Amino acid sequence: MNTQKWHGHATAWSVTATRRTAALMGCTALVLAVTGTPAQAQSRELGRQTLAAGDGWASDGTGTTGGSAAKAARIHTVTTWAEFRAALAADGSAPKIIKVKGTIDANADGCDSFAAPGYDFDRYLADYDPAVWGYDQVVSGEQEDLRAASAANQDTAMKAYVPANTTIVGIGRDAGIKGASLQIKGVDNVIVRNLAFESPLDCFPQWDPTDGDTGNWNSEYDSAVVYGATHVWLDHNTFTDGDHPDSSLPTYYGRIYEQHDGELDIVKGADHVTASWNVFADHDKTILIGNSDSAATAAVDRGHLKVTLHHNLFTGLVERAPRVRFGQVDSYNNHFVADSTYGYSYGIGMESQLVAEHNAFTLPDSVSAALILKKWKEAPLTAADNYVNGVRTDLIAVHNAEIPAETLQSGAGWTPVLRTKVDPPRAVPGIVDHRAGAGKIC
Repeated sequence: MNTQKWHGHATAWSVTATRRTAALMGCTALVLAVTGTPAQAQSRELGRQTLAAGDGWASDGTGTTGGSAAKAARIHTVTTWAEFRAALAADGSAPKIIKVKGTIDANADGCDSFAAPGYDFDRYLADYDPAVWGYDQVVSGEQEDLRAASAANQDTAMKAYVPANTTIVGIGRDAGIKGASLQIKGVDNVIVRNLAFESPLDCFPQWDPTDGDTGNWNSEYDSAVVYGATHVWLDHNTFTDGDHPDSSLPTYYGRIYEQHDGELDIVKGADHVTASWNVFADHDKTILIGNSDSAATAAVDRGHLKVTLHHNLFTGLVERAPRVRFGQVDSYNNHFVADSTYGYSYGIGMESQLVAEHNAFTLPDSVSAALILKKWKEAPLTAADNYVNGVRTDLIAVHNAEIPAETLQSGAGWTPVLRTKVDPPRAVPGIVDHRAGAGKIC
């Protein structure tokens, strides 16, 4: 990439030249225009780069450096799922950098490779047909046991556990992971950047006839899960359903055979997370922050779930961008693009403390701005300086006027300070749409 190199104190000209070159190349350089941190403070080697000071909750305290200090022997380039999991398992929690080249597939052999002997989906459908089984009791018996065994086989094969002090980066513009669930669980100091995630398909969803009036198919597996982990930076990734959108899924028992869960879950006391410059696209339930209202969950989550979301593109989504419980969540400078499937963006849940400021929303004429906020529980929020279709809009006032049965209160009770550059919301669509997602960093 022919960008202006930085030596010592850059001139105003060199800053401008680098910005222009990055924009023309479609590749966001780590310069003042993007991170608020001069490039000389960052290595030009992607795996060595760290989260800038003040860049969201993941910069708080010890900050987030991932595997930037890795010795040469702990830098791995992987091209297969087996190599990827082996690299994660090597050297414990010593700093490591894993470079993903091309797209690696955890389900390359197909769903049949996970099936337990004797499992027969046609037989499953016949055994638990509501006309036979009804809606009053959960399914049980041989085929349900074999389905559960098959699901356990998939679970073992497609989850990858990320250790502490790890950086995972895609190399180039076409690196990605599909058919997998990245588990960042109970560890500290992880960076994940420049990867295209295709949502994993649950090969063996469970039929629950007692879920709602007419039952539901329930699936597992998120593309990435931050579970009880701290200091996690997810940056310039793309999350989609890829070749298997919900519209392609079949229907059984009159219900969609749902094979997707979320794109990103942040749960179980996770803390100090920054998600920046990502694309979340064409999905139903997108981001969950805090997974339950229960007393047991509250005991774990209360005082945690500090998350920053900035400069992300949310497009073609139905809901949960994000849905929040308990956490102090700062969401600014994001662009939300809705279509006819839109349900809501921000879900206001149990004891949430959401600050949603300086965001841009692009809605079709058929979608009201009142739907942007969805009230699940009584929890005040701050929603200031947001623009809908280019017009500054008081999201709380619009919501309360059109949906008075779900009146929201203003004032989250805290003021975010961990922000770098805050862009004018009118400029956000142009900035975010061109710079967010995998393949856009050098």
